Amino acid sequence: MTSSPAASQATRADAPVADPFAELRFVDAGALRVGYLDAGLRDGTPVLLLHGWPYDIRSFAEVVPLLTERGYRVLVPYLRGHGSTRFRDEHAPRNAQQSVLAADAIDFLDAVGVEHAIVAGFDWGARTADILTVLHPGRIIGLVSVSGYLIGSRAAGATPLPPAAELQWWYQYYFATERGRQGYDRYRRDFAKLIWRLASPQWSFDDAEFDASAVAFDNPDHVDIVIHNYRWRLGLAGGDPRFDEVETVLATAPTVGVPTITLEGDANGAPHPDAAVYASKFTAAYEHRVVGGGVGHNLPQEAPREFARAIVDVHRMSRQP
Repeated sequence: MTSSPAASQATRADAPVADPFAELRFVDAGALRVGYLDAGLRDGTPVLLLHGWPYDIRSFAEVVPLLTERGYRVLVPYLRGHGSTRFRDEHAPRNAQQSVLAADAIDFLDAVGVEHAIVAGFDWGARTADILTVLHPGRIIGLVSVSGYLIGSRAAGATPLPPAAELQWWYQYYFATERGRQGYDRYRRDFAKLIWRLASPQWSFDDAEFDASAVAFDNPDHVDIVIHNYRWRLGLAGGDPRFDEVETVLATAPTVGVPTITLEGDANGAPHPDAAVYASKFTAAYEHRVVGGGVGHNLPQEAPREFARAIVDVHRMSRQP
């Protein structure tokens, strides 16, 4: 493992770019009809970018052109419960356990005809990307994961943390109550903006930047998906029995065996593990990078060049003997 200096400075793209998300495509993929961006050369190396909560595909707005100009094909789907992605069956359970989100990603790759891809993400997207490398290593060329190894288990989630650590997860416990569900539904934009500020305390996003992403939270399934995700983690909501075996595997904290670069912003205000704790979880070529300059939780939007560079570099790592 190598680590870049903590003082490395984040840089945004130098010039304004056209909105790459003005026109999206749709595909039926498993339980979902997915709204997604497909940019770049059709025969370029595919890169799957996965967003987190409470964010959307616009977190990658400046990453996409940085990759397409290098010849990559970039795929950016809305997660279930976000943006234009919808359930194909209106009666389907609004389940958001970790293994189901990973199944969505594989169904999506199958639906768009992509056999192998580099996968990169943050927050929910990083967890999903980590799981993909464990469950489908033959299909993942390389991994870029913000905040590293995020695969969890409900058993581990049941263990109490020291009070200061528990405080960081306040919204998780708020969501465990009916008051919290109703509050999130009523104030979802106010809630998301608060999380943005807490998770990225030095990020000076403006109202227009936030509003462009906040439209994604108007999805009719958004609240159900978010609440189920956090209640499932605490053992307060059931999962899909078809994924019980997969969750048992994930609960063992299996290692990742594909080339990986993990990233961390030097001003990430969201709960996240220390890199020294998870470094041993990556058994192939591996590097950890700290992105300086006041970068918080939404690293691809706050430091698009560093995020894109990590994808290019992990691709290079994957081709080394």
